[in-house]
Amino acid sequence: MGIPSQVWAAALVGALMGLSAAGQTPSSPVYKAPRLPGTNNPNINGLWQSMNEANWDLQAHEAKPGPPEYGAMFAQPAGPGVVEGNVIPYQPWAAAKKKENYEKRFQRVKYDDFREIPLDPEAKCYLPGVPRATYMPLPFQIVQGNKKVMIAYEYANASRVIPLEKVGEAPVDSYMGWSQGRWEGDTLVVDVTGFNDRTWFDRAGNFHSEALHVIERYTPASADVMQYEATIEDSKVFTRPWKISFPLYRRQEKNAQFMEFKCVPFSEEFIYGHLRKKK
Repeated sequence: MGIPSQVWAAALVGALMGLSAAGQTPSSPVYKAPRLPGTNNPNINGLWQSMNEANWDLQAHEAKPGPPEYGAMFAQPAGPGVVEGNVIPYQPWAAAKKKENYEKRFQRVKYDDFREIPLDPEAKCYLPGVPRATYMPLPFQIVQGNKKVMIAYEYANASRVIPLEKVGEAPVDSYMGWSQGRWEGDTLVVDVTGFNDRTWFDRAGNFHSEALHVIERYTPASADVMQYEATIEDSKVFTRPWKISFPLYRRQEKNAQFMEFKCVPFSEEFIYGHLRKKK
């Protein structure tokens, strides 16, 4: 007499559960990064880059067309988003402004009596701001010392010096803000204030005011991966703080090196070409 199928199924499930239990191992230990010589802090020196689509849109988004005259060249790739919860908590007026930014992202807007410029500061080769500099599709170099950390970005020669000792308030508002760093265990925490209101978070029109306050966290996860988080607060634009997070990857090519992307010459015709005297 054959064995009922229910018995075979029960035996198979039991066998699989036994294999699963036998294959279980204790949780792997927390990664302990190599120390920076002369300190007890992790060594995060290196050439790093994000691998996501946040520069197009921080939130989850589908692929979308670019300017029709360029076909597929400047189309937007789809992305799962980097915003925790996928919600940016705009105040009502700011949500309307973000929508307007996106709808007019390819248009020239009157800036003053002499200039008409595109909305997204990236098109003008302005400094990208924080945290956008971290997830632009170009690598950046971290140079770490005992009392300071410097980050140099390929895009527009942007850079930041992050003191690891107390500093005063920002002497002036700027694109890249005013950074103050500290170590919390193996995590580099950077408190950034002193921003102007002239940068966007992405090409989708997400924006902020001069009240922006960003707290970044860089945590080594393995020899070649670092977890990045940024908590974003701006009481003039958002109803509450919100967070983005994603991994950063160490560039591993044999010829990987920090290079330059001086985009000012590429943007001059775009910004000022219409002012040229016509013959």
